[in-house]
Amino acid sequence: MTSLEAKVKSLTASSRQVLSDCSLPNGAIVAANTDTPYYPREAANYRFVWPRDASFVTVAAPLVGLSLGRPFFDWLYKYPEDFKKEGLLYANYATNGRLGSFGTMFAPDQMGTVLWALDEYLKRSPNDATHFKPLAERLADGLSRIWRGRYFLPNTVDVWEDGFRKTSSKVENNFTYSLAACAAGLELAGSRYQNRRWKKVAGEMKKEIDEAWSEALGAFARNHGRLTDKNIDASLLGLAWPFEILDYDDPRLIKTVAKIEAKLVEHGGVHRFQYDYFDSEGTAWEGGGAWPILNFWLAIYWAKRGDRARGLAYFRWVLERVDQYIPEQLFNDFRVGIYPLAWSHALFLLAAQVLNLLPHAKT
Repeated sequence: MTSLEAKVKSLTASSRQVLSDCSLPNGAIVAANTDTPYYPREAANYRFVWPRDASFVTVAAPLVGLSLGRPFFDWLYKYPEDFKKEGLLYANYATNGRLGSFGTMFAPDQMGTVLWALDEYLKRSPNDATHFKPLAERLADGLSRIWRGRYFLPNTVDVWEDGFRKTSSKVENNFTYSLAACAAGLELAGSRYQNRRWKKVAGEMKKEIDEAWSEALGAFARNHGRLTDKNIDASLLGLAWPFEILDYDDPRLIKTVAKIEAKLVEHGGVHRFQYDYFDSEGTAWEGGGAWPILNFWLAIYWAKRGDRARGLAYFRWVLERVDQYIPEQLFNDFRVGIYPLAWSHALFLLAAQVLNLLPHAKT
């Protein structure tokens, strides 16, 4: 067994532990379970349910023999505050469904991501399609209701939930990643449940994604409308995986990824976006760290693009810097942030699968 194989085997075991520990008896999946003995006192509290994080967890969980999808989707239909009344999911929730630390901050990509994850679950459990049709309808109808043909109303935040960077109906702008997640989710739900309205809205969103391409920038804008945010954002990887809005050989995608690597990769670690200072510590403006999920995301992109060696380099970079658990961010100083983060472990498993490194996934 090579050192890489040994490290993957070890992290696969700890990933199973983390995902299992983050899945609670009522079906909720928390981003980080601070109740576990391995969660350090210095690490930030993320014992909340982010539907986005939990969705990726449900997709990764079967890779280590866990069945977390059905209990989580049942929790999601029943528990989140005002979801039944409004048809919208807000940023995060307490495990009993009460609005969490972000209040009514609205990131629409979460709803699209849930629809994507639900479709992934139903590929494995097609007999549950009828059971989860009401959840799909609530999500897809909610997104369709607040879509105004070119933008969302109410205002939204992006996948990183930065409250200082909201969209505005006045500016008629959108976060490109948010559109990718929502368009993919609506398209999948529309195909599975034969709903033309959802597919129509998805088509309108895809048109806005095309409008976000900037020849001058040489990349997709992370936020486009009557005003355009020209800063490069690694979340644009979502245009390829997992939402498959663009083909991997689309010249626009190739140029966008080149920009991501030029602007956001520092010494092998991938950062979220230009001028990112978030570090989960809240102590000062020292600057954000590299995000393992983004290294794994680029690993998946390059492997699917046909360059496994390049993908493996991004994958190895994280493995060389972690022991048993994977944090939200990796710093070159004493900062801890969130440790471990379920989303990081989920992306590790998904990247290991694509790279054909999971022990049971080898061919």
